[in-house]
Amino acid sequence: DEVISQYIADEGRYPEAVGIVLWAGANMRSHGQCVAEFLYLMGVRPVWQRPSMRVTGLEVMPLMELKRPRIDVTGRISGLFRDSMPNAIHWIDEAVKLVTSLEESDEDNYVLKHVRSDAAYLEEQGTDKEAAWAKASYRIFGDPPGAYGAGVGALLESKQWDTLDDIAAVYTRFSGTAYGGDALPGQYEPELFQRRMSILDVTIKNEDNRETHMFSSDDYNAYHGGMIATVRALSGKAPHSYSGDSTDRKRVKVRTVQEEAKRIFRGEAMNPKFIEGMKKHGYKGALELANYIAHSYQWDATSKVLEDWMYEKYAEKYALNPAMQEWMKDVNPWALQRMADVLLEADQRGLWQAKAETKEALQKLYLSMEGELEERADAAGTK
Repeated sequence: DEVISQYIADEGRYPEAVGIVLWAGANMRSHGQCVAEFLYLMGVRPVWQRPSMRVTGLEVMPLMELKRPRIDVTGRISGLFRDSMPNAIHWIDEAVKLVTSLEESDEDNYVLKHVRSDAAYLEEQGTDKEAAWAKASYRIFGDPPGAYGAGVGALLESKQWDTLDDIAAVYTRFSGTAYGGDALPGQYEPELFQRRMSILDVTIKNEDNRETHMFSSDDYNAYHGGMIATVRALSGKAPHSYSGDSTDRKRVKVRTVQEEAKRIFRGEAMNPKFIEGMKKHGYKGALELANYIAHSYQWDATSKVLEDWMYEKYAEKYALNPAMQEWMKDVNPWALQRMADVLLEADQRGLWQAKAETKEALQKLYLSMEGELEERADAAGTK
């Protein structure tokens, strides 16, 4: 409800199409919160067998009860979700079939509206009518069978990309396999996946605990940021992207990814207690601080979540702070060089308009660390 309300407040209309990232761990811990959101947006609810509470079917919520249109939803599942939760995939697929069988108008049923449009397109391309309708109804996509990940993290780390189109191509390759229960164990449909991505108004990834967050690992950006980048590349505009926070079930929050990034940046990345806590872990702590900058930059590359002042603060508190430099040179000089490297790449790619003096200081740091690491390698080789 909050996602819909926020979108209406910004755009003055209902979102027609939503993309949601579904991970196995979060849904196991929360008993299916993302699956529930998927169904609810479409106006469908589970039927439970009592007293076991096993889901035995689905039922359509009447429009009079729903009081809004049925919103089209596309799920990007992880490889672990595919492997561990086949029943959830089955029920999501059944929900789509249920909603597309209703006799409702395009204004009341955006799922049906888009399936009709895509089925007509596929028929024009030579697909027979029955197969076109089935393919147009695909709403669950993920990695090919046996594969895992979203590919975007490795691409950004390699620096072998120039535009959002490059990110979208990799994300599509990793995400373009359609699933739908026993009848569809995994079929590569990159064009259909891109048609789904190209019309998304909203993207969502929900978090259910405070142990990790969007800057903790490059997987968060690879899955959700990759989706955002793909929508931007295909549609030419950024979707409204949200992070759902159910860490306190009595006070569920929905924030934009930009708001979430700033919350974590202020509350953790710039928090002296967090930095000092990391320093207690020596080599590993330095590595994690460097990764923090790298993950922030990668999110900015896909989703524009950082502002210039945030990069400046990273440079000031992490890379250019004399005490931090002394500590990192002692425990993990490679992490210090990585910080300078990532920050300079952000400036080079135009994501950050660095102050002249900051850029110069980072360049000097990078070159000095390169020389120092070479000397260490030579010394190690002579022993």
